[in-house]
Amino acid sequence: MSQNVIDTHIHVWDLRQVEYPWLKGNTTILNRDYDLEELEGERKKAGVTAGILVQAANSLEDTDWMLRVAESHSWIAGVVGWLPLQDPDATARILEEQYVPGSRLRGVRHQIHDEPDAAWLLQETVLESLGMLASRNIPYDLVGILPAHIETALRVAEKWPGLRLIFDHLNQPPIANPAKGNAWEKLMKEAAAHGNFYVKISGLGTAAQKGEEWKTEDLEPCIEFALHYFGPDRCCCGGDWPVSLLAGTYEKTWIAYRTIITKFLGPQDQAKVLYQNAERFYRLLPESP
Repeated sequence: MSQNVIDTHIHVWDLRQVEYPWLKGNTTILNRDYDLEELEGERKKAGVTAGILVQAANSLEDTDWMLRVAESHSWIAGVVGWLPLQDPDATARILEEQYVPGSRLRGVRHQIHDEPDAAWLLQETVLESLGMLASRNIPYDLVGILPAHIETALRVAEKWPGLRLIFDHLNQPPIANPAKGNAWEKLMKEAAAHGNFYVKISGLGTAAQKGEEWKTEDLEPCIEFALHYFGPDRCCCGGDWPVSLLAGTYEKTWIAYRTIITKFLGPQDQAKVLYQNAERFYRLLPESP
């Protein structure tokens, strides 16, 4: 078992610092502040040695907040922030000012799953901004939940074949209803054929839609699928805290992921999935170009 584990998908939010539209009216445990101090004990029990903070609001305020949090927690290796992709001029300016050597900004995401149009990324202005990411070797996180989001991602990849893309949460595999899995499986296989598509083994406990009653074997088929089609060189892992708490503890999530990964991969490939791929994808190592 590798001594290093990078959690590529951690959220923090502070309702006093940032507005989170998706939390308005939310009656779950998620509708409160979550800071990293609360995760500290759990991440150590889970064996997580480094983490990536991922945006939770489509705003620069959220990115600034994550960067401040990252600066005060040495185990946070990077931040996936937000950019105004619909405004290429503003995007270019922010890239010049903030995505610079030494910055903890390591990727970009927009909450496309909350947009009414599943093809939101295909707007001309957004595509122009995504081209800037490709030219600067900055990766983009895809938070899709529908087969149509995968179709959109495939078209983005056609437009910008040099853009590195990662499907957060395996783009919501149909764990709860495998009978509806044909479209997801077909499109994910198509994506896997493109070398610049990566996947995060993350968010799967909540995707099972069983609350805290899911079992490791519920997640095994989709993780096996990811490891087989994307290979051990293009898979990463993420805890999706605190959203994952809707489906049980942080430790339970990591035990399940590591149990399945250990079943299908040898020690060298386990190390790739647990931390080496994340280092490469998000360019976390000092020697990365």
